[in-house]
Amino acid sequence: MTPPAFLASEYAPAAPENALFHIIPAPLEHTVSYGAGAARGPAAILEASQQLEAWDGFSCPGALGIHTAQAVDCSNGVEAALKHIAHSTRKALAHNALPVLLGGEHSATLGALQALKERHGHFGIVQIDAHADLRSHYQGSIYSHATIMRRAVADLGLRLAQFGVRDLCLEEIQARRDFNVHFLDAPDLARAGLPTTPLPGDFPETVYVSFDVDGLDPACMPATGAPVPGGLGWYDALELIVRCVRKRRAIGFDVVELAPVPGLHASDYAAARLVYHIMGILERNVLPR
Repeated sequence: MTPPAFLASEYAPAAPENALFHIIPAPLEHTVSYGAGAARGPAAILEASQQLEAWDGFSCPGALGIHTAQAVDCSNGVEAALKHIAHSTRKALAHNALPVLLGGEHSATLGALQALKERHGHFGIVQIDAHADLRSHYQGSIYSHATIMRRAVADLGLRLAQFGVRDLCLEEIQARRDFNVHFLDAPDLARAGLPTTPLPGDFPETVYVSFDVDGLDPACMPATGAPVPGGLGWYDALELIVRCVRKRRAIGFDVVELAPVPGLHASDYAAARLVYHIMGILERNVLPR
C-alpha cells in the first residue's frame, strides 16, 4: 500500500512548483551490517506524520508547501539507487525547493549530495550521528553506510562537521585529520554542553544537514540498526541544528536510518516529528528560494 504524503492530514499535498519542501523517500537497504529494517523507514515516517500538528511550537512550516515525491527505486543495488536519488534531488532543485531525503540507510545521502554539489558547488555538511562513517570501504563496498562521509569529503571535496559521534575506528580518526573534519563527539558534548557557535569560523555559509537517527540516545530512538548508548537528547539535538544553521543558508537535509520495530510507534513518530522540526528550523532562518 502506498503511504500517504507527508503531513497530508494537515496540508493538502502541494504541486512541486508550489512547495518549499520536497520529500524524497529513499527506502535503500543494501549495506546494513547489524539490525535490519531501514528500508521501511521512509514509509513509517510518512505514516506517522499524519499524527503531527501543523504548529511545531514556533511556526507552521508546512504552510510553505510540502510535496512528497514518489519513492525512489532502490531495488537494483546501491549505485543504481544513488543515481535515482540524485535525479529526484535535481527535480526538487529545479523548482528551487529544499530536498528532504528520508532514508533508508545513510548511504542514500550521497545521491542528494552529488546533485547539490552540481547546483551549489562547495558547501558544508552538518552531520549528527553515532558513527563517523569515514571508512574508505566497508564489507567490500565504497558506498556503504559506513563510508558515506568519506565519499563526501574525499570524492566531492565537501567540508564536514560531525556532532554526537561515539563509535569510530582508528582509520576514521586519521581521516578526520586528513580531511580537516570538525567534530564535537558525544562525550565532549556531555561534559561541556552545547557551544554557542558549534561550527568553526571558516566553515562554509551554505550547509546541508544529515541526521542519522542513531545520533539520538537509544532511550529516545531505539528503532535504528546500530544504536549506541550515550547519544544526544531530543532538545539538545534540535538546538544544535538551530545554532549550526543560524546566519547560514541551508540547502536541504535528510533523516535516515530509522528501522521501524512493529508495535513501537514512538520511534516512527519521533522521526516524523524530527523531520517537521528541522523544516521549521530552516523556515525560520528565512531561506531564499
